[in-house]
Amino acid sequence: MSRERIDPESKAGLDALLEMVPGGFGTIPDIYERRAALKQVFDEMTAELPPNENVVSEDRVIPGPEGAPDIGVRIFRPAGATGVLPGIYHIHGGGMVQGSIDEESLIAAMLCETVNSVIVSVEYRLAPENPYPAAVEDCYAGLVWTAQNAQQLGFDPERLAVYGGSAGGGLAIATALTARDKGGPPICFMVPLYPMIDDRNETPSSREIVDIGIWDRDTNREAWDWYLGGKPVDGYAAPARAEDLSGLPPTFIDVGEMDLFRDEDIDFAARLLHAGVPTELHVYPGAYHASEVIAPEAGLSKLIWRQRIEALNRALHPGNK
Repeated sequence: MSRERIDPESKAGLDALLEMVPGGFGTIPDIYERRAALKQVFDEMTAELPPNENVVSEDRVIPGPEGAPDIGVRIFRPAGATGVLPGIYHIHGGGMVQGSIDEESLIAAMLCETVNSVIVSVEYRLAPENPYPAAVEDCYAGLVWTAQNAQQLGFDPERLAVYGGSAGGGLAIATALTARDKGGPPICFMVPLYPMIDDRNETPSSREIVDIGIWDRDTNREAWDWYLGGKPVDGYAAPARAEDLSGLPPTFIDVGEMDLFRDEDIDFAARLLHAGVPTELHVYPGAYHASEVIAPEAGLSKLIWRQRIEALNRALHPGNK
């Protein structure tokens, strides 16, 4: 893999991160220490950012899956919003082994403001303490609660999208598959961003991306091992293995050229199209995994965010020109 192919502006953000965590988070072997390091970096990067006064939020605890613990959710609403808005069910990333609502609250608040939507962000159980199917079951239970409480939350249940990046993208697809197969809440739009969906690590990009420092091959294999916990793998655990993709909601996928997940995501988008699912796919030259989060001021990052927000607005505000 040639680092020369990384977008220069985006690479500056990556270099700054790797100065804070040499080698990347994957070089920290203990998952608890890794989570603490991630939180520390997040806290340092956001310490001086003012709160978004255009968004109000509240935390709630809702029922989890049958026989499982309750789930935390954070609900975001545009300040002063009137009328019935669309809804976005937001699932955070982190390889199913790290990440939290807190660490993606800035993203959720930005989506709330720019897409003028109610956002419900879910705190699902993480592996290795809680391997598959805990995360999928939590995400689906949270989706059901969100849809059932649409009137109270102030959104139109016919305009509910599911959104997530990386592991959150994979879980968004798994949640949509579960909703389809269980006759669950209708989802009008699905936004899995550079989704983590294939445990097999056999694609060219999974062999190419080994030393960028952001979700490289070894980190990915480790996370899948923790997440699966030795259980048999089905299409809900690793959506790339799902045999039937028909009946899923219209989908927007994006991924970077320098992302480990590039090829599995391109293949999945093609399979969605073959299954008759309206699908928009963007592959960004020079982008690495989560580069738009790590280097938000880069021109490429601004393009990535603009395309996503425009797609969400087209899907959730179809009457607007």
